[in-house]
Amino acid sequence: MHKWQRLVCALGALAFFCTFCGFAGQSAYADGSVSSLAMGYGARDQAAFGRFLAVIQQYNASGERFRIDGHCQSACTMFLSIRNVCVTPGATLLFHAGGSMQKGIINPSTTQQMLSTYNAALRQYVTDNHFMDTFTFHPLSGSDIIKRFGYPACH
Repeated sequence: MHKWQRLVCALGALAFFCTFCGFAGQSAYADGSVSSLAMGYGARDQAAFGRFLAVIQQYNASGERFRIDGHCQSACTMFLSIRNVCVTPGATLLFHAGGSMQKGIINPSTTQQMLSTYNAALRQYVTDNHFMDTFTFHPLSGSDIIKRFGYPACH
């Protein structure tokens, strides 16, 4: 691995760690919401997947506003299940099957767990359109998530 690749990996890990640790009770916006930014690159392994589930549990327990904005792919889409979530119209959410991209192994259980976090309309749409059948990323805009699937917009 080249020096620049190691630097990019280290910076990505640092951003994830800082963002994840920074979630605990810190409001980033005037409306009291906390952003999903920098957690948007998904869960690389089962432990990372568990950290996403822990964030969901934390925000569902506290009732604090949680904002999905920017680029949100993979496990980040599960934040849609936070009871006080909002989505910015400019966000992009990318959907795909759960499992190990590195090994090319789709995990039906992980895929089902991701699907269970979406509302019925979105779950039906991504299933009917086979978004969750492969590791190919299928983008939906924040505007579509709001207008077509009924998730609240951030103000």
